[in-house]
Amino acid sequence: MKIIIIGVGTIGKTILKTLTDEGHTITVIDEDKDKVEALINSYDVFGVVGNGARMDIQKEAGMKDADLVMAMTGSDELNVFACLVAKTIGAKNTIARVRNPEYSHQILDMKNELGISMIVNPEKDTATEIYHLINLPSIAKVERFAKGRVLLVEIVAEKGCKLIGETLISLGKKLSTKVLVCAVQREDSVIIPSGNFLIQEGDRIHFTANASTLRDFLAEINLVKSPLKNIMIIGGTKVGFYLAEELAQKKYHIKLIESDKAHAEELAEELSRSRVTVVHGNGAQHSLLLEQGLEAMDAFVALTDTDEENMVISMFANKMKVKKTITQIKSDDLYGMLRELSIQNTVSPKDIVANRIISYVRALANKRGSNVLTLSRMVEGQVEALEFSAKNPSRIYNVALKDLQIKKNCLVACIIRHHEVLIPNGSSCIEQGDNVIVVTTHKNFDDLEDILE
Repeated sequence: MKIIIIGVGTIGKTILKTLTDEGHTITVIDEDKDKVEALINSYDVFGVVGNGARMDIQKEAGMKDADLVMAMTGSDELNVFACLVAKTIGAKNTIARVRNPEYSHQILDMKNELGISMIVNPEKDTATEIYHLINLPSIAKVERFAKGRVLLVEIVAEKGCKLIGETLISLGKKLSTKVLVCAVQREDSVIIPSGNFLIQEGDRIHFTANASTLRDFLAEINLVKSPLKNIMIIGGTKVGFYLAEELAQKKYHIKLIESDKAHAEELAEELSRSRVTVVHGNGAQHSLLLEQGLEAMDAFVALTDTDEENMVISMFANKMKVKKTITQIKSDDLYGMLRELSIQNTVSPKDIVANRIISYVRALANKRGSNVLTLSRMVEGQVEALEFSAKNPSRIYNVALKDLQIKKNCLVACIIRHHEVLIPNGSSCIEQGDNVIVVTTHKNFDDLEDILE
């Protein structure tokens, strides 16, 4: 497909890296000449320097032939207008990044009139992910498939967890709640496990589960933790605002610390009707954190604009025995040291929105039959989980999974049939009309038949 990206900041560049690997023709538009030249030299892309909302710049980039345009600049207004211009010129599909809480809902209601195919809000999506992590204290990460009916969950096999020392076969016999372990990270290795795989302490385990039975499974393996009520958020960023607003609706007690006095006052006014206490102060000062009751907090969320600061204060929160610490990390370069620093729960806005956009791109690109509905990348991008819609006829249907020639390191993790969630075994079959979740270390799957040798 021909794709044009307007604005190549952190999120635009993350999307660019993946899409160039998948064989699309990419053109970037940005006002920063040095940035455009650096991308042309580093990737197989075309580049145009200029304001991406201007019609002449878009025409120079070949907008009339574009299958998809993404407006990802730091300005909501420019992104919306750029999409409107692109549709006028002839672009088939458009995606706009809209972040401002003041009118993000309004833009959503108007996106069809504006000719926008998708609205993405990295900060809102990140806040929602953090909310789910707080709502389920014993999990490290959760992704939702099949409109929330299926969960892809990451847990850590901590001391006392009943999974330790068990094989997947033995667990299947002992546990009454059905889940499917689909990937395990052990130190730097990623494993798509077989039935004889033995779980060890410290393993990071990814499994699919029916959303309605997840808590039952966590209880069975001794990983249920008491609910979190008192939450401290460091950083009054857009993510911090969205998170505080969402948590307050569910009767959590929130303390939000913001270093900029004027912004702290604005937040206090905007959140005045909710259960949020806004404090002006430097969240990196341990004396302030202790003064504001860090030791009594159930959860601590580090959301400043500096990764290193988030890491340091998260380490301090862990030392103070806070039950759950969640850390925002934007730089890929820092992920390698997180495990050594005992930072287990992390979120990345750029990765969250990139997953949404890449699944949309793969659905547009697929001309065969099984569209990608949802995509999630795990373990620093080494594993992909994809939800396919099995809508067109295929040789894969009505054949037992054990009789299909499925690629190594590829697993059918869940089947959704008529709103019923099925955790498959070797005798299970895929039928036309199902939604199917596949977990694999292979890249660039855009159709269900890609699982076959």
